[in-house]
Amino acid sequence: MAIQPVVRVQREDFDLQAEIDRLTDGRRDIGAVVTFSGLCRDEGGALGALELEHYPGMAEAEITRIAKLAIERFELLGLTAIHRYGKIAPGENIVLVIAAAPHRQAAFDGANFVMDFLKTSAPFWKKEHGKDGTQGDWVSAKDADDAARAKWAGNK
Repeated sequence: MAIQPVVRVQREDFDLQAEIDRLTDGRRDIGAVVTFSGLCRDEGGALGALELEHYPGMAEAEITRIAKLAIERFELLGLTAIHRYGKIAPGENIVLVIAAAPHRQAAFDGANFVMDFLKTSAPFWKKEHGKDGTQGDWVSAKDADDAARAKWAGNK
C-alpha cells in the first residue's frame, strides 16, 4: 500500500507536537522522525509581517507531488507538509515538514528534499511589510534556493 502524505495549506497556525503525534501514533516501524519548522524572522527588527499568498488548489497539488516523490525516493514511512498563508508576524510558524523513516538519513534527506523543492516549485509569493508600516515588493526567488534544489538531480 502506497504511503499518502498529509498536505495542508492553511491560514491558521499548527501545533508541531500534535502533528508529530498524528504521524507516529501507534507506529512501531518508524525509527526516525525529522522535523523542519520555518519561522518568520524580523529582519533585524525592520519586518512587521510577511504576507504569503498562494495559488489555491495548485499549491496543494504541487506540494503533494513533491511529497510523493520524497516518499518514493527515500522510502519514507510518512510525511507531513503544512504551509501557511496570510499575514504572518515575526516569530510565528510558516511551514512544517515532518519526515518519518526506518532510519535517520532517509528522514533527514526526505525533509530536506521537500523543503528544497517547496521553496522553488510550490506557487507561493511573499511580500514584506515593514514595522514602520511601509510595504515592500514581492520577494524574488533566491539563487541559493535554486542551487539547493539542483543538488538533488545528481543525488539519487
